[in-house]
Amino acid sequence: MVRTILKYGEPILEEVAEPVTEFDTPELRNLIADMWETMYAAKGVGLAAPQIGSKKRISVIDVSVGEDESKKIVIINPEVTFREGKQTGEEGCLSIPGFREPVTRAMHVKVRAQNEKGETIELDGEELLARAFEHEIDHLNGVLFINHLSALKRDIIRRKIKKLQRAGEWD
Repeated sequence: MVRTILKYGEPILEEVAEPVTEFDTPELRNLIADMWETMYAAKGVGLAAPQIGSKKRISVIDVSVGEDESKKIVIINPEVTFREGKQTGEEGCLSIPGFREPVTRAMHVKVRAQNEKGETIELDGEELLARAFEHEIDHLNGVLFINHLSALKRDIIRRKIKKLQRAGEWD
């Protein structure tokens, strides 16, 4: 089921998500299936559970945007264990539609997480996948990509969003 993606201004987007403790349940499988459906419908490369209103530490990532089934990644309770290098590239967010800004991230990251069965997995990401891992894990920690921008740029975006909200064009 495609769910509504919450937009900037919703408190859950800036809260730390809660660890998943029960695995391989129908509820978890349904949530992950909904996340995939929602992310693909929005043409995203990643989606964190808080973006659809669930306070769980779950993200789905597919840098192929649905073109390659083998690129689908589910990370539960993830943490970045290694960062190396730097890359700066334009980044956007399904919860902040219409805004894209350059963000500096690591070029290479290693992530430790759990899969849907609760098994520990270790993943390597470079370039776009490294960016996606960091972006999605940030979401689970209540951090949005605009938090990586200068105070001035962040302020400009917030003002534009407030203007859209007043005009009824943000909901």
